[in-house]
Amino acid sequence: MAHNAMPASEARQDLYEHDYYSWTLEQSRALRERRAGALDWERLAEEVEDLGKSEARSLKSQLARLQAHLLKWRLQAARRARSRRTANSWRASVEGARQEIRDLLDESPGLKSRLPEILPKAFTAAVSLVRQETGLDRSVFPPRCPWTFEQIMDESFWPEA
Repeated sequence: MAHNAMPASEARQDLYEHDYYSWTLEQSRALRERRAGALDWERLAEEVEDLGKSEARSLKSQLARLQAHLLKWRLQAARRARSRRTANSWRASVEGARQEIRDLLDESPGLKSRLPEILPKAFTAAVSLVRQETGLDRSVFPPRCPWTFEQIMDESFWPEA
């Protein structure tokens, strides 16, 4: 080793901290070439774990989006009745969220076991979102999600006031 060269583990750490993108390319190349000594094992394990957490956050976000639009659908029936465009926009958003959720669960079926934990958290986020958008008081909303996962995913389900 040259006198000025830093050990490989320090070089990987420096690259991870200063150029994450290049670090990912280097690590994927080392994995493909099965160069175990070039792998940053601890950080790779953390990154893989974070990928799973990211998928769960995506699911929660889409469930919150879906529930927010279903809440608005239910709570603002009069506004929806006055504006066909508003109703169509909400309908499109609900259908889009349902499709995103189906896609996420098709790609990562292991997330289905997390639904009992994620659905209530997504409902809390949905209520917060709808309150911000509408100015409605918290007391207008149910204390917990009034619908099952199966209901909100059912294409024929449209909650009425």
